[in-house]
Amino acid sequence: MIVVQPPLAKRCLAEFAGTFILIFLGLGVVHTSVLTGAQQGLWQVAVVWGAAVTLAIYSVGGVSGAHINPAITAALATWGRFSWREVVPYVLAQTAGAFTAAALLFVLFNPYLKEREREKGVERGRTGSEITAMCYGEFFPSPGPLSNSEGPYSLDEHQRINAFVPESSAFLGEVLGTMVLAIVVLAVADPRNTAAPTAGMAPAFIGLTVAALISIFGPLTQACFNPARDVGPRLFAMLAGWGTAALPRGTGVVTVYILAPTLGAILGAGFYDRVLKPGEPEPVDPTPAARA
Repeated sequence: MIVVQPPLAKRCLAEFAGTFILIFLGLGVVHTSVLTGAQQGLWQVAVVWGAAVTLAIYSVGGVSGAHINPAITAALATWGRFSWREVVPYVLAQTAGAFTAAALLFVLFNPYLKEREREKGVERGRTGSEITAMCYGEFFPSPGPLSNSEGPYSLDEHQRINAFVPESSAFLGEVLGTMVLAIVVLAVADPRNTAAPTAGMAPAFIGLTVAALISIFGPLTQACFNPARDVGPRLFAMLAGWGTAALPRGTGVVTVYILAPTLGAILGAGFYDRVLKPGEPEPVDPTPAARA
């Protein structure tokens, strides 16, 4: 049976919608955790992110393949599984979906953001406003403990915490996390992998992988693994009043949250394609008796 691929415009719209679902649910739980204390611990946040990934894939996978991640799109193109000509439209659609989700969450939660900034004695756009900008773009390490601690914001404490995760460690963490994610994505979706779940369950296992990875890397880098997840919301935050305060230390926004996930996805997909992928089954002669 020949499967006719939907037009590129429809697939890009699906990538926009899928990434919107992912980011609206995922960043939504970050907002409620940071600003209202609604979540009890990192695992609850991680589980919602995992569910967001699963639901996004179920929603648009049949149309666009549900990349919903520029790193995955680039990895698939690198290893010949996706057309390079369609990479830029997919990435733009993914980033736009993430930006739109962030904008709507800002409309809903801005009063809570202002109240947290008032409580901590910081001004949006200035030093310390990372404690609310973290609801959009990501930082290494996570400013969550600073945002949820008692008393006003402390620059000295922030600098002390920053020393725990240098840019090199954050880069390595994002490479490793996205590498694992890419391996799992290809493995659970491979029809030749006899150990893979049934096709309808693959998104759930991808979501579970994301939840597990966030549980490990969340405190270190806020667990990006997806450049659209970071760039779209971060760009919105910069336009919404945080300005350069929405940027991590040094060149981190590029190296840690764009280059590292992309490299990790390419390495993971390549490792699966060239090392782990099951070979083609041996052909079976339907008439062995004829050779006797």
